[in-house]
Amino acid sequence: MRPAIRSALEHSASLTRRNRLVDAVAVAEAAFNEATDDEHPEIRQWLTDHADDFTGEDAPR
Repeated sequence: MRPAIRSALEHSASLTRRNRLVDAVAVAEAAFNEATDDEHPEIRQWLTDHADDFTGEDAPR
């Protein structure tokens, strides 16, 4: 995925951890809308791999 998309997802995670959910969703939605069809599977995988980035907790292994 493009660096700008990854950066937006990381920013969205940061906003979520700071209880700014509405802003986080807006940032993530903009990233999803900019992504190409080829990037969508990679975004889904990134979200799965980085779920703990959004909660601040370790994901179960």
